[in-house]
Amino acid sequence: MLPMKPFIAFLLLMAAPIPCVAQSSSNSAMSVAVMRVYDKMIENDPTDYETLLARAGELYNRDEYLKAISDLDQALRYAPESAREVRFSAHQLRAGARERMGRYSDALDDLNAALQLDPSAYTCLYQRANVLYELGRYADARADYQRLQRQFPHSQEAVFGLARCAAREQNFGMANDLADRAVDYAPDKAESYIRRASVRTLLGNTEGAVDDYIIALSMDSNVNAKALNELVVLARTNYPAVMNGLSRAIRQAPRVGMFYYIRAAIAESHYNYTAAIEDYDKILNDGLYSYAGLNSSLAKCFYAIGQYDTALANADYAISATEENAPYYALKARILCALGEYREALVNADQALSKQPGLVEGLEAKAAADLALGHPHDASVSLAEAILDSPNDPRLLLLRAWVCSDSLDQAPLSKLLCQRAVEAASDMSPDNVRSLLGFALLQLERVEEADRWMENILNSQPDYDGMIHYYASCYYARRGMIDRAVDCAQLAMQNGYADYHNWMDLDLGYVNVEPLRSDPRFHQLMVRYASIFNR
Repeated sequence: MLPMKPFIAFLLLMAAPIPCVAQSSSNSAMSVAVMRVYDKMIENDPTDYETLLARAGELYNRDEYLKAISDLDQALRYAPESAREVRFSAHQLRAGARERMGRYSDALDDLNAALQLDPSAYTCLYQRANVLYELGRYADARADYQRLQRQFPHSQEAVFGLARCAAREQNFGMANDLADRAVDYAPDKAESYIRRASVRTLLGNTEGAVDDYIIALSMDSNVNAKALNELVVLARTNYPAVMNGLSRAIRQAPRVGMFYYIRAAIAESHYNYTAAIEDYDKILNDGLYSYAGLNSSLAKCFYAIGQYDTALANADYAISATEENAPYYALKARILCALGEYREALVNADQALSKQPGLVEGLEAKAAADLALGHPHDASVSLAEAILDSPNDPRLLLLRAWVCSDSLDQAPLSKLLCQRAVEAASDMSPDNVRSLLGFALLQLERVEEADRWMENILNSQPDYDGMIHYYASCYYARRGMIDRAVDCAQLAMQNGYADYHNWMDLDLGYVNVEPLRSDPRFHQLMVRYASIFNR
């Protein structure tokens, strides 16, 4: 490897797209302070390529890939050819940012440039193999994985890469054998089973994948979040297989509360709140496990199905069960708003923020209470503070835009916030309905673009739990296309979207179905699908 200056070595550890290590955004006080230092240094010397590289690494960790790429472009512009370690790091980091954005051809160019500087760089070669795989160039990807194998005969990453290539090339027997061999290299590591699960998913062996994720969960609590997330993703395309796999695990180990919890969490994430409530109750009633988060989860589920009194009781229990209860006060504030107890909601939101200043949930709940109490300026201030913590959250940006437009007569600021929401959506997949791009475009009167966004998602993305059609119903209701909104609402409920609160009570912001609630056809749907709301 090329000699690395200390700060660049640290940068690579913290920011470079190292294989199979998830990066997370960082908007902590430390991150903000570091960014201010970088900004000042670059303001003093815009050609300071080392600081441009360092700031790009921080932006990468904050998931601000376009800004990171801009800094890396400048770093490569100003770094002399002799600064090989800087140029290598910049190319590799820019490849990672481009890879995260799905710009695989551009990422490949960067990785080729980096490997010219250091042909033996393991992580860079592995990145290139993965990018080639994403581009469908399986023969080239396989050549890089085999090169890794020659350098490191027991490279598990290389064997799993070869297994994925074999799966894509319909060589199912070889893919299975390679995946099993890779697990044998490290059978005591939970990550081995997570990776084999991904191969089994490619092979259509969903049940085998679920079993592997469950093994991983049983082995190492440190991978719980990752394995659970993968199960949630898998459940989007095959919910029955995932739930059946978890039910098998429960039958084999009926006293393991974790399996009930996972099944409940996945049901909750797919808006099947009644099933989630049943499992959460099972854990508590049978004494399988007890912690405040269980009652918080129950509170969220009962809130979603519109049973606010029961939700409130669970939120109160969660608050009393732990001192680390700021999020639970915020949740209670949200429930109290739904009950119309706005002053009490404000008290609880303030309590959440006194315990954890800057807590986004607390700021949102405070804003909702202030709006109901006729204090839109205070609500806007709270949302502005929330946006400081999560500057690329399109939901927060659009919510404040709505407050500014509808309650404060601040149309220019509202327009600016909508433009920021459009920019934030550019860092997300165009097929991700939660980018809310179409809603922002509507407010900017870019109607044709907004319509294309919504239609593209409906035409290209399967909707296994009704969430996409719920957002489509919100969109067409806001668009004034009520017939289309009703049709989408029916498909959402038919697919199981059981958030009663969103259907019947949510009235804040641009993203809701409030215009439908005066249409008798909508109420007929709520009666027809009452069972999904436990009514």
